[in-house]
Amino acid sequence: DDFDELVVSNNDVVLKNIAEDLRNCLPIEAMFNSEHQAIQKIHEHPLPMIHVDAFLYDDDFVDSLCEEGKMSRSYCTECGSYKTASLEFISHSFSLMELKFLYQHVLPDLTGKVVVDVGSRLGAVLFAGYLYSSASQLYGVEMNADFCQLQEMMTTKYQFIDRIKVVHADICTQASLLQKADVVVMNNVFEYFLDRQEQARAWEFIACNVRKRGSLLVTVPSLKESLSKLQTDIQLSQWVEEMQLNYDVYMEKDFDREALEQIHLYKIL
Repeated sequence: DDFDELVVSNNDVVLKNIAEDLRNCLPIEAMFNSEHQAIQKIHEHPLPMIHVDAFLYDDDFVDSLCEEGKMSRSYCTECGSYKTASLEFISHSFSLMELKFLYQHVLPDLTGKVVVDVGSRLGAVLFAGYLYSSASQLYGVEMNADFCQLQEMMTTKYQFIDRIKVVHADICTQASLLQKADVVVMNNVFEYFLDRQEQARAWEFIACNVRKRGSLLVTVPSLKESLSKLQTDIQLSQWVEEMQLNYDVYMEKDFDREALEQIHLYKIL
């Protein structure tokens, strides 16, 4: 048990080192200028919103950035007054806590299994899968060339190349990869990067190709929420069964239950 604990905590350190390396390569908002649509959607949000990558910046880190004046948790509702309101934060990555919950409590033993992360961005799901699971292959599919380059850099530096492969592509060109996947992960994947028509097309492609019976689909937010604003022919009850998750198994201090409750697990029928 002590040895297992040592391995897990050592893996935490490796993941934190990767996050530090990535922070040094990115602006504080962890977005590239090449993400035109996502930047525009954040600006168009009815209330002020800020992108804070949860893999790079945990709450303590955000607090220290706020103290240094590099970030703020609130905005002025009426310039020059004391009327302030809380900023809404959006992340396109899982935090360390969410990644550990995903691999240690949500997913079963992944020995010999293939994991596909749709919109792999910084590669957090891939790196955590390498460290916390026995998945035989972890594929990240990412449209943005800048993020693919970052993922490749980390994969090489940390010698993860034997089990991680980054695919620079639109997921709608990856039918055969989706068809062989045992686990597909989708975290805030289309809403900020595609218009509604493109989102509907992408979801229909996913529903057509993620069909291996008994394979698993992890989404944030729920499928119901993602599809509710779109016009698609997807019949959820004929495609997936939602699996109940136990959020109380996560015993680490200061865990954010609300964040964990955004994670949904489905089994393909």
